[in-house]
Amino acid sequence: MRDHLKKFIWLGLIGAALLATGCGALEAPERPPLPTPVATARPFTANLEATGEMVLDPVSDVAPKVDDSIATLIEQVSQQQLMGYVQRMESFGNRNAFSDTESENWGIGATRRWIFDEFVRVGNGRLQVSYDDFPLDYNGYSAPQSNIVAKLPGTGQGNGVVVIMAHYDNRAPDIIDGESRAPGANDNGSGIALLLESARLLSAQEWKQTIIFLATSAEEEGTVGSRHFAQNAFLDSMNILAAINYDAVGGRKGIPQTVRVFAPNLPYSPSGQLARYYEYVSGLYVPTFPITVVDALDREGRWGDHREFVAVGMPAVRVIESEEDPDMVNSVRDTWNRIDYTYLQRVTQLNVAVVASIAGAPMPPPAPLVNPTDALGMYQLRWPVSEDVAGYAISFRPVGESSYSVFHLVKENQAGNVGLTGFDPAANYVVSVGALDENGRLSYFSPEIIVGPDALALSQ
Repeated sequence: MRDHLKKFIWLGLIGAALLATGCGALEAPERPPLPTPVATARPFTANLEATGEMVLDPVSDVAPKVDDSIATLIEQVSQQQLMGYVQRMESFGNRNAFSDTESENWGIGATRRWIFDEFVRVGNGRLQVSYDDFPLDYNGYSAPQSNIVAKLPGTGQGNGVVVIMAHYDNRAPDIIDGESRAPGANDNGSGIALLLESARLLSAQEWKQTIIFLATSAEEEGTVGSRHFAQNAFLDSMNILAAINYDAVGGRKGIPQTVRVFAPNLPYSPSGQLARYYEYVSGLYVPTFPITVVDALDREGRWGDHREFVAVGMPAVRVIESEEDPDMVNSVRDTWNRIDYTYLQRVTQLNVAVVASIAGAPMPPPAPLVNPTDALGMYQLRWPVSEDVAGYAISFRPVGESSYSVFHLVKENQAGNVGLTGFDPAANYVVSVGALDENGRLSYFSPEIIVGPDALALSQ
């Protein structure tokens, strides 16, 4: 009870700091507080005597690689499906949070009912679809709202959750105008199209971790729907491994064929760790469509649903097209025929690859116990070995580098007590461990720990 009271107090402070407008806003609100870097996380301290003698510089052929079943799903991403979804979203005319709720073909009510039914239709009987209701009060106006939550339960022994989100509301230039035509094809019909197409493909298989497809409302009025979901997930101690927000991902002909991923405090934060994983896995599966990782919560003066997860200390990133057209934002020009569906297909493929990798791999291991040894430039790592793991990938990332580079690979029968040599004794490193299954699927990584001569100072 006392822990829940502390959580409510913290969430109240966060809510006060996040009074802001949504993705179409041009004025920057006060920045929300960022969580403490995970480098201070307590390492695993259970009895590790059973791990056996230390294995020095092990060699392994169990490495991250493309999994055939995930590659097949990526190939099945349909441009036709994506185009149809964007056109359907535009057909609702105006999806403002204060628009019509009774009409069958206009307004936010018709939109949310269609999204709900479409999740049911594509879910192969596996998706548990529900409304997540919450109130909206904005500038003297009130209207009941609903997120749509489609849950694909994991079959593994862990309790990890991957959240994929996109907001389905939109706006005209006037933020409370629920009557004027507002097509919102790219912002954010493209994100909902990606969400539904990903649900269609990922629901065709079973995954070890739970996947939640989250269509949020009232993003334009200050990310209210995602705040409602994230704060309840925090209070319920939901183990969210990753939260990925897709907002304006349709692209246009002629823009750079890359996508931007925004993550605050990139070198050390939980969101930075998610961005590194996203970058690495996308490079395995869609190497011809690179991503650009940006060390920021979002574009200057602009905000999206992922910020609510960041605010409660969960790893979250925003994915957005490489180059925006400011003349299309919240305008009647944002129509379905301006989107590049090859581009949207590529972004959807990235999502399927990353989510399937996290959900299909074993649970991430706990943070290892890492100690320097008497031998100069050598570290000893100890961690509990899981039964469903074929090997591990250990990352010793030099402080200051933002991406994964070379992994130290360890087979399952040599894991748990490992000595690694060849490090610069004067350098500082960020250490984490990922698990590998027999198909080369790489799990999300353990919490990061800083080691080296300046570790204590860097962890403050």
